[in-house]
Amino acid sequence: MRFPERQLALRNVAVASSMVLLTAACGPSSADDTGSGSNGPIIVGSILDATGPLNVYGKPKIDATNLAIKDINAHGGVLGRKLKLISYDSQSDNAKYVQYANKLTLEDNVSVIMGGITSASREAIRPIVDRAKTLYFYNTIYEGGVCDRNVFSTGAVPSQQLAPLIPFAAKNYGKKIYIVAADYNFGEISADWAKRYAAEADALVVGLDFVKLESAGFGAVINRLQAAKPDVVVSLLVGGNHYAFYRDFASTGLNKSMKIVSSTFGVENMVLAPRESKGTTVAYPYFQELDSPASAAFLRAWREEYGKNYQYVPDIAVLEWNGWHLWAAAVNKAKSLDRDKVIASLESGLSINSPSGKVTMNGGSHHVSQNISIAEANGKHGYKVLTTAADVAPAYENSVCDLRKNPTTNEQFTP
Repeated sequence: MRFPERQLALRNVAVASSMVLLTAACGPSSADDTGSGSNGPIIVGSILDATGPLNVYGKPKIDATNLAIKDINAHGGVLGRKLKLISYDSQSDNAKYVQYANKLTLEDNVSVIMGGITSASREAIRPIVDRAKTLYFYNTIYEGGVCDRNVFSTGAVPSQQLAPLIPFAAKNYGKKIYIVAADYNFGEISADWAKRYAAEADALVVGLDFVKLESAGFGAVINRLQAAKPDVVVSLLVGGNHYAFYRDFASTGLNKSMKIVSSTFGVENMVLAPRESKGTTVAYPYFQELDSPASAAFLRAWREEYGKNYQYVPDIAVLEWNGWHLWAAAVNKAKSLDRDKVIASLESGLSINSPSGKVTMNGGSHHVSQNISIAEANGKHGYKVLTTAADVAPAYENSVCDLRKNPTTNEQFTP
């Protein structure tokens, strides 16, 4: 199935999407405009949720953004120029994403925008940056499939997370699976992927629930889990309100008879009590327990910047770091801020060495190949890494999207 871009108007951004067309019609900024003279700083933009229920994800991404800009500037900047960051708090409100994406493109004239946490926020931003021809990096795990010449993604997708995680769960925990997902496009499409990978692993999906982002009541879901008695619960939940699921799951004792596996459980491990999170199994590109010189150097810099008491540096922070460093490397390779030249640089198979290991941009799909580790929450607000696979490709995206051959493609492919 394929979703053309204009058919992706989401329920919660329908009004905002109309604002996109009205505001963007005022005229795009030029591809070379950095909002400064050729010897001045290069203006770049970020939109993330510093407040609201999604700030649990936004705060580490904001911290990573600021540290990445500092690191890039300390190592010579981009094209020998410093980066100047303009950042906005989208307040966990998709209408704010529309407002600030318009401001960054039409008033601030930034060279690149990074931001968005939920897929709904990405789809609020995407039409604006496409119209303005401003490069956009989406540095968050998501349901996959976006194929847009102007958009680059560093986050893991289902073919990198759920593809290894669900067979691992079926082999090690059991083959009766129940899916609990956030009720918007991320959860809906990810649930389709989970069902597909379950079938490939000869596992049986015995239940599926969708839960609205604003909902913190899981009594009915818990009752259905108790009745279905699955071996594995696949959690595709998102945001602070959904923490209640893990608390209810533990308080009712379900964690003694069922295992949770998740492609979204991350910062939750720092917030929940150890008894509420221990044993949850996840798959991500980065865990701070990974032993590598690049990760150690990154963590030292992080602690120096934010203090030794910063509880845990999650994967979502490293994804943001990777986005900024990939863009900086691409501009330096292109020796230009010209959008088409930077895209060509990114499409050339550009790689960086990051805290998570080697990260390579796939030129056709605009998604990255990267290491993926499966790990288990250890009951100490950290993880025990169980297995790591190197250089895992975004297989589905690479199979359906080739923007080098078809640069006008602008849609989201789904299973």
